[in-house]
Amino acid sequence: MKKKFTPYLLLLPQIGLTLLLITSLLTGIIQSFGVIPAFNLFKPSLKYYIEIFARPDIINSIFFSLKITLISSLLATFIGLVICGLLVSNKEKTPLVNIITHIPITVPHIVVALFTVIIFSQNGVFARLAYLLGFISEQQEFPRLIYDQNGIGVIISYLWKEIPFIIYFIHSLMSRVEGSLGEAARDLGANKFQSFIKVTLPLSSRVIISGFLIIFIFTLGAYELPLLLGATIPKALPVLAYQEYLHPDLRHRPYAMALNGIIILISLISSIIYYFLMKKRGGGYE
Repeated sequence: MKKKFTPYLLLLPQIGLTLLLITSLLTGIIQSFGVIPAFNLFKPSLKYYIEIFARPDIINSIFFSLKITLISSLLATFIGLVICGLLVSNKEKTPLVNIITHIPITVPHIVVALFTVIIFSQNGVFARLAYLLGFISEQQEFPRLIYDQNGIGVIISYLWKEIPFIIYFIHSLMSRVEGSLGEAARDLGANKFQSFIKVTLPLSSRVIISGFLIIFIFTLGAYELPLLLGATIPKALPVLAYQEYLHPDLRHRPYAMALNGIIILISLISSIIYYFLMKKRGGGYE
């Protein structure tokens, strides 16, 4: 009898977390339409969405968020893919690779922001080295990579976190494909590059796209690095939502939830595109 109910008891924490997530998501969506009884807001309305889309700074923030998210996610996926290709082609997976892969994933984003400022700011390590080596006459000539309107510092920080994640996420599957079907392709006359491009890469496409989607959605909704390293204008969408949420006037809460609603909508559209793309491509290597 005890064994019969053990699996269900083990599922209780997961069920509780899932219910909490769904409840929070539904509450946020409802509040984005202006229904917050605690603040004497009872009537559903689209006015909050209409008003935020009428603000030029919101539109700029949406494009800014999409830009840093797309660039960082695409670069991280590409660089991680290249590194994985080199590792599996040469059958390399040493303890050092494990350390290099795992440490950046576990480091908090606030610490990453601190490292980025220390290394890439105009008073940072690279600026001082460039000055000492004579490449620049003063440190302020060093390119502004932090707090800039292009979000370069934010992108660099995300790359430091996301590249190891992509390697960790896809390396295992790639190793299995390369070790079986890739080896068979080389036995039939293909070189390492050909077997990787024509066999390993296509069969790993499902997990590669999955990894890209994970870091894309995470980056789109994260606010720490854009808040700490981004420019004053434009602000990333999650930063605006966070500031609206902390507004002294609690009647501004629906604006914050409407901004979060935009992030959820973009993430949902991305997931739908992924679903139909995977459905069209058919099966992959499991």
